[in-house]
Amino acid sequence: MRTNTCLAGTMLAATLLAAPAFAQTAKTAETENANAPDQTPAFENQTRAALPDVVPQISVDVVADGLPHLWSMEFLPDGRILVTTKGGAMHVVSQENGEASPPIEGVPAVMSEGQGGLLDVALAPDFESSSRIYFSFSEPREGGNGTSVASARLTEEEGKLALQDVKVIFQQMPTYDGDKHFGSRLIFGPEGQLYVTVGERSDRETRVGAQDLGSGFGKVFRIDAEGKALSDNPFAKQEGALPEIWSYGHRNLQAATLDGQGRLWTVEHGPKGGDELNRPEAGKNYGWPKVTYGIEYSGGPVGEGITTLQGTEQPAYYWDPVIGPSGMAFYNGDAIPEWKGAFLIGGLVSQGLVVLHMEGDKVAREERVPLDARIRDVKVAPDGTVFAVTEQRGGESTILRLVKS
Repeated sequence: MRTNTCLAGTMLAATLLAAPAFAQTAKTAETENANAPDQTPAFENQTRAALPDVVPQISVDVVADGLPHLWSMEFLPDGRILVTTKGGAMHVVSQENGEASPPIEGVPAVMSEGQGGLLDVALAPDFESSSRIYFSFSEPREGGNGTSVASARLTEEEGKLALQDVKVIFQQMPTYDGDKHFGSRLIFGPEGQLYVTVGERSDRETRVGAQDLGSGFGKVFRIDAEGKALSDNPFAKQEGALPEIWSYGHRNLQAATLDGQGRLWTVEHGPKGGDELNRPEAGKNYGWPKVTYGIEYSGGPVGEGITTLQGTEQPAYYWDPVIGPSGMAFYNGDAIPEWKGAFLIGGLVSQGLVVLHMEGDKVAREERVPLDARIRDVKVAPDGTVFAVTEQRGGESTILRLVKS
């Protein structure tokens, strides 16, 4: 089924209620009160940046609906869409008729309870010659589970799709018996390095692992195509540290992409408030759970309730209340020129697309495209059109195409 609606690029606007040092009267995309109104940004436009002066009119087409609960998508060279489902299946979806293939054979077992499931998928840089894909999943293990990364060859013979030569190349350790905060996004860098984002497993006893270089909780990892730590990683030669670590002090990273310079950017879930945009750099500490622009779901402070701490990095941008970030793309196309150079972020809570217009490494403007659905993943097609995956908890998913009206 295909439908079409036309949306204004931004429908929500409000007057910024910010810290006195950066008070402004410009309209912003966020309309709600902050959960932590006493917390103040460290610099101007660190939160609630003004709306752009001009926003595009966006039309939304339904490419495919009635799909199982999807988690991620990736374009194949022939235009079909490879998707993962939370329940543990992969399919290929046709853009032409919206039909999904039967489940691809050879996918390993996943732990799909809670926030677990078959998570991200990425094509190898040499996919057209190797047919190799990489995917992350919550792997069932003795004593619990954890985020793992596997590689496989995607084959198709007589219309039958299968994964062959499946190998688990990396495991987030330690194993933990929980069902939350697995991450996870897979991003290949310009030199073939693979960034793997993971969560800190949510619970109070595990979240402290985000600050522990000997723990795999709450990290960005940087590995090669075989799952090995790269020799120039920041802690590769530090005793007691995991050599795969690129950056640490993260909460739950479900959004990541490269910018136009080939640099990694991420957006992670905060607690009640405190979703963060960061550009993770080698060896740097992004603060969680010692520092956050958010509070506990109970309403109390996280730790000492501080937002700055020597030795930790400030987020480039944060949201309070949260957008619930999942999926992220850098827009460098021509189909929607107003978005050129912007980050596009899926909003599970804000139920739409969040568009961040950048000036250098700072956010200059923020706009929102309401889609009335939880957005799990965002990708830009080769022709510059934008695709988004919707989800319903325990229900079905839809793939949307966004184009300028």
